Parts: sequence; structure tokens; C-alpha cells
Amino acid sequence: MEGFSSKVRIRNNIIRETFAEFLGTFTLIIFGDGSVAQAVLSRNTVGNHMSIHWSWGIGVTMGVYIAGGISDALNSFDGGNRMVSGPNGTAGIWATYPQDFASVATCIGDQLLGTAMLLCCVLAVTDDRNMETHKGLIPFSIGLIVVVIGMTYHLNCGYAINPARDLGPRIFTAIAGWGLEVFSYNDYKYFWIPVLGPHVGAILGAFLYQFLIGFHWSEVVEITSDIPIKEIKNTVVTEKAGHTYDNRSLSPDS
Repeated sequence: MEGFSSKVRIRNNIIRETFAEFLGTFTLIIFGDGSVAQAVLSRNTVGNHMSIHWSWGIGVTMGVYIAGGISDALNSFDGGNRMVSGPNGTAGIWATYPQDFASVATCIGDQLLGTAMLLCCVLAVTDDRNMETHKGLIPFSIGLIVVVIGMTYHLNCGYAINPARDLGPRIFTAIAGWGLEVFSYNDYKYFWIPVLGPHVGAILGAFLYQFLIGFHWSEVVEITSDIPIKEIKNTVVTEKAGHTYDNRSLSPDS
């Protein structure tokens, strides 16, 4: 086995990261869309909103750990007539669609806020200078973040909060029988929102965390014989041995 693995091992980091991203996203979609399909096609007799939220959260968790057939049921449900909306609409199994009452502004705001909170919380969990979350708990924590966002922001348009979770599946449904209505739904006023909104929301969320928290950690420097302790002001100082001090615990004569 070791001989085989050495022959197929890829050493190009870009290709390795691409494979990891593919498998992680595939796992996310398999668990998340699978839970939606089970709930929709069983008309909520097997699965509901709670199972969907938890499945998306667990899907994210498993996808992070990895990276860092329902055809008969469909035919039984819609008689082979693929529809985007209506009582027998099934396109929402794969991609998100807004409620009839949700305006374009509401959907944009929903995606901006949901993704901003996602990034803000993810940065908090992964910031080594904050609570120092154990590496093995980071995927679980991120999964819980997705669960709570789903529980609080699912109503308007299904909390896509990730272009990879929405655009790829939407293209798939366009090819697999639902047609271009997956893009023209709501007069072309929605399909672009889960793509553009999360990008902008992610930037806003990242800036919010850094502006309020991240930018204000004390600077970390390493002590060397060339840096007099008395010249260090308002700085966290770390020796090579791993001990950390700040200027309050060091006197000018240290």
C-alpha cells in the first residue's frame, strides 16, 4: 500500500487543495441536500426543519474535517415533471429559493447578515489569540455556527451563506431537468443574491471582528539580546522558551 501511495501521491499544493475543497464541498452538499430531499419528498413525514438544520451543520463539520440515488423518489413525488415551485416543486432540494413575501432587499440583507455572522464567529473560533479553541473542536464549532444560523435565518430564503452551496447545485438542476427557470425564477431577481451576498457579507463580518477584536490584541515580539527590555512599551514579549511576559511584569532592569 505504501508503494502504491508513493506512486500516486500529488505534491503540487494547488492540486491537493483543489481535491480537498472538492471532497469537503461534496460532503457538505451530500448531507445538507440529502436531508432536504428526505423532508421534501416524504412531505415532512421523514425529516423536518430541525433535521435539515442539523444535517447542514453536521455536513459542514464533516466537510471541514475532510478538507483541513433519489431518482425513484423524485418520480414518485412529481410524476417525472420537474418543477421549480408549487406543491410539487423540488428544485429547492438543491438550491435556495425565496419566500413569496421576501423582497429583493430582504434577501440581500438576509445573506449579508447571515454570512457576516458566520465569518465573525468563525474568526473568533479560529483566532489563536482569543479563546484558543482546540484544533479538533474547530470543525464541530463551525458546524454549530451553521446550525444556529439555520435556526434563526432560514425563513426568508434558506440561508445559503455560501456560493458553493447554492450556485453549483443550481447549475446541476438546470442541466438535470428543471431548466433555466432555476435562474429566471422571480424574474431573475434572486439567483445572483446567494452568490454576491455571501461575498460581501463575508468581508463585512471579517472586518467587524477584526475592527472590534482582532486589531486590538497586544503585539507579540520575541526577545533577543539586541532588544533592550526597557524600550518595549505596551507589548507582549515571548521568549524562545515559550514564556510570555508583558511590560507590566518586566522592569527596566530585567
